[in-house]
Amino acid sequence: MALVLLRRRIILCKPHFRKAMAADFCSAVTCGKKHVNGVDLYYEQTGKGKHALLLFPGALGSTRTDFGPQIKLLNKERFTVVGWDPRGYGQSRPPDRDFPADFFHRDAKDAVDLMKTLGFSKFSLLGWSDGGITALIAAAANPNVIHRLVVWGANAFVSKQDLELYNAVRDISKWSARMRQPMEQVYGAEVFAKTWEDWVVGISEFGKKPEGWETNSTIILYLPTLIIHGEKDPMVPGFHPQYLHEHIKGSRLHLMPEGKHNLHLRYAAEFNKLVEDFLEE
Repeated sequence: MALVLLRRRIILCKPHFRKAMAADFCSAVTCGKKHVNGVDLYYEQTGKGKHALLLFPGALGSTRTDFGPQIKLLNKERFTVVGWDPRGYGQSRPPDRDFPADFFHRDAKDAVDLMKTLGFSKFSLLGWSDGGITALIAAAANPNVIHRLVVWGANAFVSKQDLELYNAVRDISKWSARMRQPMEQVYGAEVFAKTWEDWVVGISEFGKKPEGWETNSTIILYLPTLIIHGEKDPMVPGFHPQYLHEHIKGSRLHLMPEGKHNLHLRYAAEFNKLVEDFLEE
């Protein structure tokens, strides 16, 4: 999952530069909050294209930490790009993040309702890691408002192997300071530790559900879907994208031989072109 900082590249400024960075960033990108489903959700919007895109960050992630190259480099003439911080993540705090049994479905509803609040009646979804799971659920629940779907680094369910991966990194006191620092800069040490522990507990509950995320594959069936997988992804075994490909009929599976979990950051130009070409077919 996107939370595992061993395999994740997060670009954050030093604390004394953050206010200046935010001011400069928001001069080029519309930044703000919208009140949706009882919470204030932070979003960033750029571009003026007719085709609207919504970016779904990974667990504990945000637009700033997870999608810098996409916000900056996706074609602004062809697309309107919207990033958001799910409730309890990034700048969508308060509230503190929690993980009830329906947290993926809650995030999916928040995301779609945010886009409607922003005035978009139809749009495509791009979801990474946990955000890919949320995007799958959002697409299944709202097929009439979704153009196309792109997911990568996303689980189809939680297997025994996945549970072993999560438990191996559960105790952040065993992480190096360098690994903890990016998320501690966003959340503070105590909040990060608690939120991470809560996430491990919450995601592990799905290991008891063989049906996975309970998405309705018959609804997704007719939605054009691109599944991207890095063949060197240490956090998402290859059977996950294969399962999604087999169960979303008409979907396309694209493998990146050198890609890891953060392939959209490491190979941003290749990833962006692949996505743009698919979205415009």
